[in-house]
Formats: sequence, structure tokens, C-alpha cells
Amino acid sequence: MHQIISMSAIVAIVGRPNVGKSTFFNRLIQRREAIVDAVSGVTRDRHYGKSEWNGVEFSLIDTGGYVLGSDDVFEKEIDKQVELAIGEADAIIFMVDVETGVTGMDEDVAKLLRRVDKPVFLVVNKVDNNKRSEDAVEFYSLGLGEYYTIASINGSGTGDLLDDLVKVLPEKEKQEDNLPRFAVVGRPNAGKSSFINALIGEERYIVTDIAGTTRDSIDTRYNRFGFEFNLVDTAGIRRKSKVHEDLEFYSVMRSVRAIEHSDVCILMLDATRGFDGQVENIFWLAQRNNKGIVILVNKWDLVEDKETNSIKEYTKKIHNAISPFTDVPILFVSVLTKQRIYKAIETAVQVYENRGKKVVTRKLNDIMLPIIENYPPPAYKDKYVKIKFCTQLPTPYPQFAFFCNLPQYVRDPYKRFLENKLREHFDFTGVPVSIFMRKK
Repeated sequence: MHQIISMSAIVAIVGRPNVGKSTFFNRLIQRREAIVDAVSGVTRDRHYGKSEWNGVEFSLIDTGGYVLGSDDVFEKEIDKQVELAIGEADAIIFMVDVETGVTGMDEDVAKLLRRVDKPVFLVVNKVDNNKRSEDAVEFYSLGLGEYYTIASINGSGTGDLLDDLVKVLPEKEKQEDNLPRFAVVGRPNAGKSSFINALIGEERYIVTDIAGTTRDSIDTRYNRFGFEFNLVDTAGIRRKSKVHEDLEFYSVMRSVRAIEHSDVCILMLDATRGFDGQVENIFWLAQRNNKGIVILVNKWDLVEDKETNSIKEYTKKIHNAISPFTDVPILFVSVLTKQRIYKAIETAVQVYENRGKKVVTRKLNDIMLPIIENYPPPAYKDKYVKIKFCTQLPTPYPQFAFFCNLPQYVRDPYKRFLENKLREHFDFTGVPVSIFMRKK
């Protein structure tokens, strides 16, 4: 399957707390995300979303959402957060607040940003009248040149900012490559690098027990047992439990590129730690990007109480966390003893094939129309929906359009019913399936 992979640019929003980063972030992603969420019914994490302006799509990362520790801890964290944004993003929005004026922390962030060879947009928020517009002049002192004034609460001023922002974003990177790309993602110390070492059979990565030793994603071409593909190892995802900030965006930022750049995500978790919130975030990130997913529960050999923690129980817990998208392979492996690691690759190859599967329209209708006739969508406001025809859309991953007289009256539960029937008859294990209702 010859395919072109395209990645969208990454824009990071930085700045101290309470300047309005999250409001701005939510405003930018809500149009897109509202649609995406309606499809999957997922609770979104607050830090990552996709946005689009003038036909240019980009990924947006909000580095906010902190619960503050002491100020000096926060100073260190904000430096780290800005450095991470500088390292990973294609453009940076630096937000300040006209009500408080220039603060010491703003000056520190500006100092870091002045050294950067990337587009930086200085955005003065909460400017909703002329007086405040005049007050904004003091931000010239930050040495970042021109600034944009906005009020993220009502969106005024954001149009001009976005017009200029999308002009500087890199063109979508198109990479022609007919090899499947498998990204190995997960928290630190779940065994990602050891997994890749075990597969490749050489100590290509230095494996240590310090979280976050893998700095960047590294690609390895792999060819054994008749499989050939690229393995993408993502940087270790760290979380500092000693400090009470919410550092999830580290995991997100580090995974975003690798996930967007892959066909299948191999999500690794440490059996002794469970399928926690951070692993779940990475799962939904892959799902929202329509990637194939295989879940590997590593270190199963270390789980002591296997009686109460049987594979069946453990699987059930994971299913509860990822519902309604439960048609995902879950394998219990031990990277240390190499138990089932080749099975993991076989499964990833199978999921890759499922993701590229095309169902012939006639066959699709022969199977789905009788099912729909027996179980039509429930009437809504005394209106009866008649579905006449369905077809798979020509996208790189499975999306289906069902044509009917009243598409707006088909609810999510019925779409899930259709999705489950598609999964029963055609193998789409490990792959998100999208259903669209169209007017006939």
C-alpha cells in the first residue's frame, strides 16, 4: 500500500497562569473538537486539540492547566515548559495580560523567546476597550516587536492573529513511504525502548531506569520474519509526582508528532501501574487521529497477585476505560523474557492491514441494508429515517457514509449500532471507524 503521510504543524501557547491561555485554546479548537467529540463521545483532555484556519490545519498545545506548587518550583517549570515548546513547536503564541501589565515572569519568558529562531506571536489578552488598547503599548518593552491585542473571552482580534499565524506554518510534510510506520508510545519506564531492543536484537537504545532517557523519537527500519516496517520510538513521557503541577502536556507534546506520523500506535503500559489517566490520554490521542492501536500490557511477569488480577479482569478494566471503542487487541507481554513480543508485531501488522481495508460498495449494501431494514433508526419527533444506501469513503482509514432522508435525526447510539455491525462483518479490529449520515 503506497501512501503519503502528512503531519500538521504544532503551535504551542505559553505564558504564566491566568492570562487566558485555556479560554483562547478552547475557542480555537471548539469548532473542530465539538464535531470530533460528537462522533466518539469522548471526554477530552484539556491540553491538545486540532484547529483549522483558512484551510490550514494545525495541532494546538496548551501548556497551561497548572495547579501551582511554590513560586520557585513554578518558575523552573515555566522555563521547562517554554523550552519544551521551543523545541517541539513550529510556532509559539506567547500570551500576556493587559490587566496586570508586564510582570517579572513575562520578562523571563520573553528572554527565552528572544533567542529562538521560530515565529513567536506576542498576544496581549483581555483588551476589550480603547483604554486597554493604549495600555498594551508597554508590552513593546519585552523586545519581541509587534504584538496582537485580543479578547479571548469574545474572540475579538483573533482573526488577524490567525491570518498571520497560518502564513508562517510549514507546509504539510509529505513523506512518500510505502512502509507501515509503527509508533511505540506510553509512559516512561513502561518498557518501550527494551521492547524495540528485544525486536531488533541489538542495544540500539540505552535502557536505564531513569524516566525520560529517550530524548526524541528515533526511527528504525525493521525487517524480520517476513515483516518490514518503520518503528518509531517516542521519547519517554515523564511526570513529576513530587510537584503538584499537571505535567500531562509533556506526554502529549512528546507523543503528538510520533502519533500523527504513524499508521499504528503500539501503546505500552506497565502492568504493575495499570491503565491510568495518562495512558488513557495517549489512547484517545491515537483514536482521535484515526490511528490503528494495539495495547501491550508489559511486565505481566511482575504482577504478584495473578489470582485476583487475572488477564480477564485486567482486560475488563481496560475495556471500561476505552469504551465505546473496545474492539482493540490487548496483549500481555514480557519484554524481559521476550514473551509474545513477536505476536505483538504480527498483531500490529494485522491492524495496519485492517486500517487500509476497502469494502466493495455492493457487498457493503448487501450486508448492511437488510440489517438496517430489520433494525431501522428509532423515530425521532415522529419522523422516520429511511437509509437507502451506504458506501466507504476514499480516505486512508475506514469511514463510511450512509445516505438517508433525514440525517440530522440519526443519533449516536444508532451510529454505534451500525459501527458494531460493520465490525462484526468486516474485520476492523484495532482501528477507529467513523460513520457519517448524508442527505440522499
